[in-house]
Amino acid sequence: MLTGFLIFVVAVLMTMVGKGGGNFYVVILAASKVPMHEAATTGQFILFSASMAAMAGFHQKKAISWRLAMIIGLSTATAALAGGFFSHLFSSLMLKSTFAGMLLITGAIMLLPVANHSSNTAKNSPGIIAIRSGTEIYAVNLWLALPVAILAGFGSGMVGVSGGSFLVPLMVVACGVPMRTAVATATTLIAGTALMGFIGHTLQGDFNPSAALPLGVVTIIGGAIGSKFALQARPVHLKKLFAYSNWAAAAFMIFDSMRTAGVL
Repeated sequence: MLTGFLIFVVAVLMTMVGKGGGNFYVVILAASKVPMHEAATTGQFILFSASMAAMAGFHQKKAISWRLAMIIGLSTATAALAGGFFSHLFSSLMLKSTFAGMLLITGAIMLLPVANHSSNTAKNSPGIIAIRSGTEIYAVNLWLALPVAILAGFGSGMVGVSGGSFLVPLMVVACGVPMRTAVATATTLIAGTALMGFIGHTLQGDFNPSAALPLGVVTIIGGAIGSKFALQARPVHLKKLFAYSNWAAAAFMIFDSMRTAGVL
C-alpha cells in the first residue's frame, strides 16, 4: 500500500510537468525489495500507463503538438541511440556528474522568463516551421531547436533515462511553445520510449503481471489527475515545480555519485 501511494504521488506530480518519473518509480520499487530487473520492467510499464492516461486528457483538450512531437522525437531518439552506444567511453561517476549538471542547468533555465513565439500568421520558411497548439500558431526555429534536441537526446541516452527532464525545457526555451503544450507533447514522447523499453525488458522475461498490473491502475489514475492539474495550473507554477523537481533529482544524483565514489 505504501509503494502504491508513493507511485501514485509521483504519477500525479511528474505528469503535471511532463517528466514521466521513471527514475523515481524504479527507486521506489527497488526500495520495496523488488529485484532490479523486475523493477526496471515494472517501472517502464507503469510509466507507459501513466503517460497514456495523461496523453488522452491532453489530446482531448488539443494541447499536444503532434508535428513537434515527430520532429523532436526523431531527433532525440536518434541522438539517444548514439549516446547509449558511446556511453561506455565514460566512467559512471562522469555520467552521473554530467547528468546532475544538466538537471541543475535546465532547472534554472525554466525559472527564466521566456516569451512565447505565438502568432496568427506564422508561415513556414527555411529553418522555421509553424506549429499549431489549440487556436494559437507558434513559429519554431529549427536551427536552434534541433541542435538542442540532439544534445538532450545524446545526454539522455548516455545515462539511460527517457529525457523528460530535458524535453520540456527544450520545447519551452528553444521552440518557444507554451508550458502546457510542452508538457503534453513531452508526455506523448515519453509514452513511446517507455513502451519500447517495456517491450525490451519483457522479451527478457522480467515482467511480473501480479505486481505491475495493480500499480498500472494506480498510475493510470495518477496520470489522468496529473493531466487535469497541468491544464488548470498556471504555467509559472508548473515551471517552478519542474525546476524544483529537477534540482531534487540532481541532488540525489550527486549524493549517489559521491556515495559510489566512497566520498560519503
